[in-house]
Amino acid sequence: MQYLFEYSDTMKSPYEAFVFDASKTIFPVRPHWHYFTEIMYMLEGNAMVECDGSTYVLEEGDMFLFHPESVHAVYAVAGFPIIYDVLKFDINKFYSPNSYTPRFGKILQSARLDKKASVVFREEKIKPLNLKNYFDKCINELNGRSYGYDVIVHNTISELLIQIIRFWQSKGFTVTNASGESDQNAVESIKTITAYIDEHSSENLKVEDLASLCAMSYSFFAKSFHDLYSRSCKEYIELVRLTKAEDMLLFTSYSLSWIAQETGFADSSHLIKTFRRWKNTTPKQYRLTRQK
Repeated sequence: MQYLFEYSDTMKSPYEAFVFDASKTIFPVRPHWHYFTEIMYMLEGNAMVECDGSTYVLEEGDMFLFHPESVHAVYAVAGFPIIYDVLKFDINKFYSPNSYTPRFGKILQSARLDKKASVVFREEKIKPLNLKNYFDKCINELNGRSYGYDVIVHNTISELLIQIIRFWQSKGFTVTNASGESDQNAVESIKTITAYIDEHSSENLKVEDLASLCAMSYSFFAKSFHDLYSRSCKEYIELVRLTKAEDMLLFTSYSLSWIAQETGFADSSHLIKTFRRWKNTTPKQYRLTRQK
């Protein structure tokens, strides 16, 4: 069973910035998740992004923000070229108690739960903001690594985040929603359980047992999980299993029964029912249309 988790050493490399050319590397970008924030900016071509169970088509000039721990993948829509800028960073590096820096981590956590704070930014809406300049600056600094490059990258990403938050505000998002304090120990404990779910998704996972592993009551765990990820733990488990099933449908010739067994579904009927509910199609139809 493959894992979806993508490791990144945020202590040694808190920032990454590069141009991704799908014709020169392994593509598509298969389903995965990670602890850092990622932003992509489309330069050429059209790409289909699947993120946390939803599908988006990006065109040249569009931008997309992946929240930490979101399960996502990138596919081609109409062949190559597909080229886009990428920024990856540890959002927790952008705040310290003794600074005036906005609490970006809390703001983005709040935005994740607010429909006014969309993760997709269309070219016609963001073109006046010249957001591509932020990507170019970070890429150039990280490539050159001249004296103070890390400070410039840090400040450039901070400016980009401010632009994003201001854009959300123009759509009705309220930053004050992020001002409330949360139980940080509970948040960190629940974040570790997502890795456990990824590793054990083929097993019979029960929310009660996961709550126990986090040393929480069922009710507190369930509420905290929903507050953090905007979906129930049961739905998250289902999404992880479904994502792994999608990957096998596209990149293997395994039978539906075998895929259902390997990904934690009770049987192929359960997989078909779940797949139809999430994707509005059957696994067989999905495999036939996406492998063309």
